Amino acid sequence: MTTATHAPNTTAPHAPNRPNMVSVGTMVWLSSELMFFAALFAMYFSLRAAAPDLWATETAKLNVPFALVNTLILVSSSFTCQIGVFKAEAFKPRRTGGVFNLKEWGMIEWFILTFILGAIFVSVQAYEYAVLVHEGVALNSNGYASAFYMTTGFHGIHVAGGLIAFLLIIGRAMLAKKFGHFEATGAIVVSYYWHFVDVVWIALFAIIYFLK
Repeated sequence: MTTATHAPNTTAPHAPNRPNMVSVGTMVWLSSELMFFAALFAMYFSLRAAAPDLWATETAKLNVPFALVNTLILVSSSFTCQIGVFKAEAFKPRRTGGVFNLKEWGMIEWFILTFILGAIFVSVQAYEYAVLVHEGVALNSNGYASAFYMTTGFHGIHVAGGLIAFLLIIGRAMLAKKFGHFEATGAIVVSYYWHFVDVVWIALFAIIYFLK
């Protein structure tokens, strides 16, 4: 009669399954947000078709290279966000090496970097607004100004909401005694939202700064 010995299970917990109810609910909500921005795009194109001369005059005041750099900053934040998600799925909330050893960073460090990039984007956009107002493009100046500030402004509000969400996820991860499925799912859901606002901005940038 033989006895079998079982080795202890030392494997890491499985990454959270996707999709789950939270993720599906987030995707449904983002679909409604997509329709909201589609309505803003429709408004922009309608006003542009009604006043092509005004659009030609006002769009000449836009600093396209400046906006392009800001766009690259936001797009970069999408990559850092996704790396943070990979770390969350691996249940690695914090760095295990030196602060300059990026390979050993955890979700918290990557999400902090994402927050910084997003905050820079919002700050640069606020500066752009100030410059345009100084040049006479204020919210109530004309139809173009209203369309410009409504489309980019609502997007900026969404970015600010994403920054708040990152702070909540980072804070919860720091306070958690054990980083598990609940914390990882939160990181994944926030990443869905962040990628969404990034894609919306790319569309806005193409329409407002290139197609004009």
